[in-house]
Amino acid sequence: MGKKLNLLLCATLFAISAASLVAKICRGAAAPPQAGASGYRLIKTIPVGGDDWWDYTAVDSAARRVYVSHGTHVVVLDADSFAVVGDIPDTQGVHGIAIAPELGRGFVSDGRADAVTIFDLKTLKTLGTVKAGTNPDAIVYDAVTKRVFTMNGRSHDMTAINASDGTVVGTLPLGGKPEFAVADGKGNLYDNLEDKSELIEIDAAQLKITHRWPLAPCESPSGLAMDLTHRRLFSGCENKVMAITDADSGKVIATVPIGAGVDATRFDPETQLAFSSNGEGNLTVIHEDSPDQFKVIDTVPTRKSARTMGLDLKTHDIFMSAADFEPPAPGERRGKMKPGSFVVLVVSKQ
Repeated sequence: MGKKLNLLLCATLFAISAASLVAKICRGAAAPPQAGASGYRLIKTIPVGGDDWWDYTAVDSAARRVYVSHGTHVVVLDADSFAVVGDIPDTQGVHGIAIAPELGRGFVSDGRADAVTIFDLKTLKTLGTVKAGTNPDAIVYDAVTKRVFTMNGRSHDMTAINASDGTVVGTLPLGGKPEFAVADGKGNLYDNLEDKSELIEIDAAQLKITHRWPLAPCESPSGLAMDLTHRRLFSGCENKVMAITDADSGKVIATVPIGAGVDATRFDPETQLAFSSNGEGNLTVIHEDSPDQFKVIDTVPTRKSARTMGLDLKTHDIFMSAADFEPPAPGERRGKMKPGSFVVLVVSKQ
């Protein structure tokens, strides 16, 4: 009987000890992020590695691919499994990626090479390169003219390229430093001029500026997105506001607060949500209540340095690049990137 009691006592003590250990582990583990009013939360961090800088991310929702700029190459992810499925090499100083699905071609702006890399959408093989202006940054495809346009940051102009054969159609001086651009599906382009705090409208066929509008109170606009149905443009501004502009009159009809360090904006036509990716470490989610009324409904924690993004219009997932940095040395704007810390974040309603 005494032996049985001892065994029972030992078993009880072991169970208590194990439960205590589990409780300690659970208390020490980070709780999964909770979704806010928008339903969005960070669900996955995809390790990519490498020490190169990055800029824009593009999502081909139909082909289920995510194109991630990464210094000297483009990393290609599967939009559903989040696995790395390919790579486009030798895109020196890559900024952005544009997709021409009906032509089976993709285009990469190579900032350091002053060129555009053309690649096959199925094989990811490079088909050729074409010269652009100095430091091509944003890049956009217009399905109406079947042209690709690069916004050249240092030469303050735009290069127009025939997407079918890669020939340069012409160059348009812009009168300021261009940032992101969008096509409206009707033959017009819109672009933010960062140093002028202006929005310009461009005739994509004629290669001429048709309107030039001030964006005040917006300062230093970068990211640009568009609600094609309601003709609204969303400019992410350095002074922590998003300016919403009527694409026909050029009037700023609303401003809403966003986080610091924005470099990209996106709009989801199905959910009527606009997004601002903020380098301070969050994502501002804005609902379009009507074409003239907008409100912030959520601020989603992401990760410091996650200031660009791509939006999957099929799943509504958002892909953001980020990395860890050392503290900046005296006189430096930012510290060095920690080796191997480059990741892609998935922000989702899943």
